Order: sequence, then structure tokens, then C-alpha cells
Amino acid sequence: MIYRVRAKIIKEKLGEFYEKLTDGTIDHQLPDGEEIVSSMQRAMLTGPGLIEWFEMCFCPTPLQHERETQYDSYFSEIDTELVHSYGKINGKSFWSYMASMNNRREDA
Repeated sequence: MIYRVRAKIIKEKLGEFYEKLTDGTIDHQLPDGEEIVSSMQRAMLTGPGLIEWFEMCFCPTPLQHERETQYDSYFSEIDTELVHSYGKINGKSFWSYMASMNNRREDA
């Protein structure tokens, strides 16, 4: 099943999340690590502190495992909506935003 997901970013945790996304920690998480990384690469910032993305998930409760292992640590107010297919989300790349925030942190 495919879900459109909306959430608020916990900004002070973004560096930790980006590191886990890029160092292989999440990618190697079974069964959903690759999908989490792919979803975050597609995710868009749609407003101040807001992110939206599409994600495939087969948990009985939408994103149950993803939330328990990752998302609940980095996002709040997570909302899912079952959709028929991936769509377009207007906004700015969340991945690029995390990378720029990480670069600023390293430069400080």
C-alpha cells in the first residue's frame, strides 16, 4: 500500500537522522530501511517545519515499524493517507535541506 505522509520535523534531531540515513544504519534496517531512505530522498519541505512524502508500507497499521524504529524519533504529528499511487508534492527537497543543515553544523 502507498501512503502520503505529512509530519512536523523535530529540527534539533535532523543531524542525527541525516547521519543515520547516509551512513548505512537505516539502509541496512530490515525489512524497511531501503524504503525509508528512498522515501526521505523523495520527501519535500512543504512549509515551515513541515515535510511530506510518499511511502510504500505493508504494516497492519500504516508505517508502524518505520515509526517505532525511526520516524517517531525525528518527526511529530505524523499523518498518513492511503493513496492509489505516488504523486507529485510541491516544495523543496528535504534531503538537500538536511545536507545543508549538516554542512552548517560541521562548519560551526
